[in-house]
Amino acid sequence: MTDTTTAPLAGKVAVVTGSGQGLGLAYAQELARQGAAVVINDVNQDTAEAAVASIAEAGGRAVAVVAPVGSTETATALVNGAVEAFGGLDILVTNAGVLRDKSVLKMTDEDFDLVVQVHLRGTFTCVREAYRYFKDNGIPGRIITIGSPTGQYGNFGQTNYAAAKAGIVGMVRTWALEMRKAGVTVNTVVPVAATAMTETVPYFASAVEADRAGEPMPAFFRHDLGFGTAGDVAGLIAYLASEEAAGITGQAIGVGGDRLQVFSHPTPVATEYRDGGWSFQALREAFPAIIEETLQPVGEKLPPLPEELQPAPADAR
Repeated sequence: MTDTTTAPLAGKVAVVTGSGQGLGLAYAQELARQGAAVVINDVNQDTAEAAVASIAEAGGRAVAVVAPVGSTETATALVNGAVEAFGGLDILVTNAGVLRDKSVLKMTDEDFDLVVQVHLRGTFTCVREAYRYFKDNGIPGRIITIGSPTGQYGNFGQTNYAAAKAGIVGMVRTWALEMRKAGVTVNTVVPVAATAMTETVPYFASAVEADRAGEPMPAFFRHDLGFGTAGDVAGLIAYLASEEAAGITGQAIGVGGDRLQVFSHPTPVATEYRDGGWSFQALREAFPAIIEETLQPVGEKLPPLPEELQPAPADAR
């Protein structure tokens, strides 16, 4: 663990939702490594306690708040937990999430509502309570929300998740305006890393297997796809939480493997004017040519796997 007397986040306190395992745990451990005290959040007591122990064993400080993210009550408990355990709050990372992937005709109201409740409403309630604390106490806090490539491009079977992740980026752009005067920054990180979701996708099999074995992922994944480990994302989380990132707000920043990306905000790719406006007939005459040159892609297009990284046929395993 980094010496907290010289660490960039020495004296800071962070809440990381959904940090019992996976990406969230990697974020919490990196924040602690850089000197912050951390509030771990998970819905499972044993998982949360194991995460706290991993930080303590490395010389850091952490406590757990076990509660499902989404409600205002949980958001308040997380802020209060930080204040009671460590005397304040400086950093919020909203990582908690669930998946209920189904194509639209198979997706139930409950599937949709649960994902939106945890990802979108949970981000809203936690950010609202953290910002209230920051503003009331004159703290130039750091808020880091977690997005997804699905929220940027769309993905088959993820109506609920795409809506929530796109919505988070929309909220961040609004919050950046509202929080600027208070000196609070708010950004979205879009991670591309080995997770429980990617473990089930054959395309990523060789990368996941390498990660499990403690070996470097093939360069194709790290460089060409920008796909890496949870640890590859954690550095950006800690950097955005630091004083060095005080001028960065309202941004969506992708990171994975060896790649870092700054996403543009939506902007028109074509602008046309017509005296008298755009009637049906006017659109019939002019729009096909306009849209043909500017038609936007949907979904993330993955390149073919190199032959040596192709998954083995099922009967050969």
